[in-house]
Amino acid sequence: MSPSNASSPTAELHSSWWSRHQMALVPWLFLAPALALFGVYVIAPIFQSMAISLYDWDGMGKPKFIGLANYVELWSDPDFFTALKNNVIWFFGFLLSIPMGLGLALLLNQEVFGIRLAKSLFFFPFVISQVVIGLVFSWFYDPSNGLLLHVMAWLGMDPIAVLSDERLVTYGIVVAGLYPQTAYCMILYLTGLNNLRPDLIEAARLEGAQGWTMLFKIVLPQLRPATFIAVVVTIIGSLRSFDMISIMTQGGPYGQSRVLAYYMYETALSEYGYRMGYGTAIATVLFFLMLIYIVFVLYRVYRQEQETD
Repeated sequence: MSPSNASSPTAELHSSWWSRHQMALVPWLFLAPALALFGVYVIAPIFQSMAISLYDWDGMGKPKFIGLANYVELWSDPDFFTALKNNVIWFFGFLLSIPMGLGLALLLNQEVFGIRLAKSLFFFPFVISQVVIGLVFSWFYDPSNGLLLHVMAWLGMDPIAVLSDERLVTYGIVVAGLYPQTAYCMILYLTGLNNLRPDLIEAARLEGAQGWTMLFKIVLPQLRPATFIAVVVTIIGSLRSFDMISIMTQGGPYGQSRVLAYYMYETALSEYGYRMGYGTAIATVLFFLMLIYIVFVLYRVYRQEQETD
């Protein structure tokens, strides 16, 4: 055998190892650049924020290590618990967008004249800026000349200053946030309705299924992927709500519409705070609240994949 045709034992060993592990290694090689960027720009800042939460720091001077003092202060801070309570209201209020989006999708999934125009009108809130929606609802709630004032006058009711009432302000902002979120859920469900299996629908009709039975037994099980995505996006959106509050109330009145994200901003970056350590402590609490939910979601996805396999 000529030297050109002979292969060294080292080359054979290397080729054998690569051929055994190629299928497992190639996906990780493609993912490596994205994972590196994710580690540098997402994972590393998370741990850096956790580290900053252990310091008393104004963002300019020398940080002073104080351990868990910021977290101890949180548990005696009434403003923190007000923000946490408002996050809970956002959490449950935002979930209304899922059945509302499903209802709109079922309504618009019809073959009638003008339905495409109706779909475009309901899709419109999703594509416009949150700032615009916040301003529109601020004008809507205006107690001096807003549309709500005229509606209540027509009903014979006294006007209500929603954004100035500490009992109603959070609910008013949640309603404004539901406007685009419902449109998003509607789009997800419309996509899911277009992918329903017609053979199952026809078989159910032959068996006499209709109305609520058709919806709960045939349609909704096939919409489970769309429902899963809608729930995940909606809950994460409720926990990280910021822009609507910033536009409509700036946390007022008297801080009663704050959520954790906005309270973090006020404490760490606004003219009222510059307490970087305390602000990152609030951010860390919010992160762990999201992490608990994300781990639960990933566990459910893993279990569903196992059941499918």
